[in-house]
Amino acid sequence: MNFLAHLLLSGSPATTPNYNDIVVGNFAAEAVRGRTALATYPPAVQRGIRLHRFIDSFTDAHPLVRRTTARLRTAGLGKWAGVVSDVGFDHLLARDFAQYHYDATEPLPAFAERQYALLHARREELPERLQHLLHYMRRDDWLSGYAHPAGLEQALVGLSRRVPAGAVLATGAAAFLAELPTYEADFKEFWPELRAAVEIVLE
Repeated sequence: MNFLAHLLLSGSPATTPNYNDIVVGNFAAEAVRGRTALATYPPAVQRGIRLHRFIDSFTDAHPLVRRTTARLRTAGLGKWAGVVSDVGFDHLLARDFAQYHYDATEPLPAFAERQYALLHARREELPERLQHLLHYMRRDDWLSGYAHPAGLEQALVGLSRRVPAGAVLATGAAAFLAELPTYEADFKEFWPELRAAVEIVLE
């Protein structure tokens, strides 16, 4: 899953102990590799990093996600199919955010700004690469932008320019949108299973 899903799966500020730490760890985990790097963070932030790793492992191994990535490989995405699946699922999550958010009264733009503010306030705890990324993410409101096909395309085109040998990612949005109803069905079936697994981890 991509940024929006990870942040949403960090729990609820009203019910999740050490919620802010979980969010920081879940976001920081993008650039935290190995046990040595993990050990440099306080225990509550480590819990967020471990949550991020659990979400990624659960997602990558799930048959529904594997079905999605297999279709995307066939569509020409090759080894980048998993990346397109992650960003594509964030598009579906953002587009129907009220359906998936634990608090249906908080719209996506408000959720996004709350996350940006939290992460910005604790940016010094993030790996340097993610401090720079957060600046652009907040400036251009990536989280809300995922809700639109143009935002999906922009995210994947941006990745195609940043990732070595990732030029094919620029075609990812077109491939995902070409079979959108099929990927929607996969996501709608997959998300409740992921959410339920994460809730057990957060207990």
